[in-house]
Amino acid sequence: MATASASPSYTLARRPRIVKVIFLSLLTLVAVVLIATGIGGYWFYSTAKESLPQLDGAIQAAGLSAPVTVVRDGQGMPHITAANVDDMLFAQGYVTAQDRLWQMDMNRRFGRGELAEILGAGLVKLDKRHRILRITETAEKLVASLPPAEREHLDAYVKGVNALIDKQRAHLPIEFRLLRYTPRAWTVEDSVIVGINISESLSTTFPTEHSREAIAAKLGPDLAADLYPLTSWRDRPPSALPRDQQYTISPDEIPPPGTDEGVLKPENFFGPDLCDSCFAGSNNWVISADHTTTGKPLLSNDMHLDHSIPNVWYEVHLQAGDYDVAGVSFPGFPFVIVGHNRRIAWGMTNVMPDVQDLFIENFNSEGEYQTPTGWEKPEHRTEIIKVKNAPDVSLDVTLTRHGPIVSDLFPGETRKLALQWTIYDPKALDFHFYELGLAKDWQEFRAAVSQFGGATQNAVYADVDGNIGYQTAGFIPIRKSGDGALPVSGADGSHDWTGYIPFDKLPSVYNPPTGILATANGRITPDGYPYAVATEWGAPYRTERIYRMLDTGKKFSPADMLAMQMDDYSEFDRLCADKFVYAIDHAKTATPAAKRAADLMRGWDGHTKIDSVATTLSVLSRRKLWEMMLQPKLGAQWKDYAWFNSSTALEKILMNRPQRWLPSGYSDFDEVLATAVNAAVIDNTNLHTGGSDISKWQWGKFSRVDVQHPVLSQVPLLRLIPRWRELVGPGNLPQAGDGSLTVKAAGKTFGASERMTINFADLDSSTLNIVAGESGQVLSPHYLDQWPEWYGGTTFILPFSEKSVNAAAVHRLELRP
Repeated sequence: MATASASPSYTLARRPRIVKVIFLSLLTLVAVVLIATGIGGYWFYSTAKESLPQLDGAIQAAGLSAPVTVVRDGQGMPHITAANVDDMLFAQGYVTAQDRLWQMDMNRRFGRGELAEILGAGLVKLDKRHRILRITETAEKLVASLPPAEREHLDAYVKGVNALIDKQRAHLPIEFRLLRYTPRAWTVEDSVIVGINISESLSTTFPTEHSREAIAAKLGPDLAADLYPLTSWRDRPPSALPRDQQYTISPDEIPPPGTDEGVLKPENFFGPDLCDSCFAGSNNWVISADHTTTGKPLLSNDMHLDHSIPNVWYEVHLQAGDYDVAGVSFPGFPFVIVGHNRRIAWGMTNVMPDVQDLFIENFNSEGEYQTPTGWEKPEHRTEIIKVKNAPDVSLDVTLTRHGPIVSDLFPGETRKLALQWTIYDPKALDFHFYELGLAKDWQEFRAAVSQFGGATQNAVYADVDGNIGYQTAGFIPIRKSGDGALPVSGADGSHDWTGYIPFDKLPSVYNPPTGILATANGRITPDGYPYAVATEWGAPYRTERIYRMLDTGKKFSPADMLAMQMDDYSEFDRLCADKFVYAIDHAKTATPAAKRAADLMRGWDGHTKIDSVATTLSVLSRRKLWEMMLQPKLGAQWKDYAWFNSSTALEKILMNRPQRWLPSGYSDFDEVLATAVNAAVIDNTNLHTGGSDISKWQWGKFSRVDVQHPVLSQVPLLRLIPRWRELVGPGNLPQAGDGSLTVKAAGKTFGASERMTINFADLDSSTLNIVAGESGQVLSPHYLDQWPEWYGGTTFILPFSEKSVNAAAVHRLELRP
């Protein structure tokens, strides 16, 4: 049978028409995309624009008893002046919500376990955690026990927040519109939850206790003791007498201060995870007039917390009568947390105390658990977690005399583990920042912090009269026996808490002969201290470095303080590099790659600069060394070893070279270290820019900082429009520093959350900056305006006096009753 076929002329005739149809289709698609992008862009811009707050003129605000003035400076920081404290706090709640309402709502949802309701099923696990930890019930219990004056202060703040919500309900920040929900009214419990969230982030011992128990069970007591040291010869407790220095540094080695141009003054503002040491910590120090160029004390504080957009801190200056305080606050919580008033200043770092214990509860077949007085029925609560576009999730929470059963937080755990935590005691959670802001001298300062609840803090102090001091502040449990390092039986009461360390027994120092006080999460108890404070101190290297920089005989300026906060020297990384170089020089089996690495580390000065190759090689090699030592003994579980002070553990192993840590098949540690360096080079050759040429493995290619808005980073439109990409965040950038081993903390998603220096020679010359900007409103000029200074290591003047505030004024708003 004959078969029909298209003629060549017919095929050629159709081809241009097909091409034309494809071209027109593509053109139409491009046009549709451009139109949709334009419409989407217009909607985004107009919606974000209309949510910007009113910063000038007057606003009627029901709930005030008298007018309140809000002056904003060049960074958008509000300076609030009111006739009384309640009006001051009303205004603080109002203006904080103007800038940070969505962040505040997310913070309370985080603590309450209500994120899945707006973000979907992926957040159910996190919501379960906070329902199990009883964050909401804990806040309710505290609020019910508050004295009338404290409740009045919180009520005033809450009224201010709700006044803003009512005013802005039709023009909410863009995040509410993108996620398609509206905030409910703010409550006193919500403010307390904001404080609890911070306490939770700084109280993290119970997961470590659980993993430590499993690791110790495999290793035995001797090896476990090596991995979990509690002391170091480098420790510098503030209350201990100065020890002989192993080495000193000359003033020339101190980081150079920034130039005068590095401090942006209000009057010219408008003018022409490769991180194995990434544990959030903080630095603070204070020096007496004997050590300053100003003739008065200088106090500095940079608290290391997770990065976010908006920033964890909100800058604010509050004034009503005798209360006149400037510094940083938590969005959603009243008063100033860290800062200064007319006479004193204070800074905080985390003590790292053990305020959480795991108890192994013995349950019988009747569902009862054993106590020293017999079997008792636990309390049960049913929690309902709402989930966006999915069915609700029901959760049964079991409560014992010690606290909630938290076994579900540990996959595979079959025992009933109860968590006791100081926050479950209202008196150990209560916050007293109002009294702190009113303090005028050392005695009143100590009286204020003696009542301080929440995360236990190292508080440094200075005043206008030239005095300096240090005080441990917080509630730390006393146990019948043990130190809380591992889970213990809850049945017989032998490890129960009996109270808290008396305040007058906590470490305290006033006007030390050295004129220098500093903390950086390291051990703060002197030898022979009678109470167990912590089972995991921070590594000692930052504290040691700070003391060595300050104890040189040099006179320090405020600019020197900022330079110190940016110091990127790592004693531990330098020590490791020296040990690796020595080992390779003496190992019989060192490879050419290892020898090349040794040459690049040889003579390194320990500064973890962006262009440093030695830093990269030292860090990668020590990680490989840990793997070589731990994996044969723990198997896959070796990755569970996480210890804030693991660097001290490795230093002791490198210095003492105990045979029990020598991997099988190796005759000495030189061979082990040389092999670790060679393996680090091989393992990372194809993973990073530079390839096999290790001379190009600059630290900045490995050490990055990446701060993004959690919602806007998920909006494709913002990445399509070049000039809008910065709304997502400043980008993934190189940075100097190594985790928490350097004074300049440097993790991909954590670091210095603020940098502050208080100058008692002239309070108006004090400085402060935060990471991103004061506002969470995406189109505000103060959304990311502080990032260049934070990243570049410069800062801003912090106006305080009425004259200075008025000179710095950019906006002036009056809130009227």
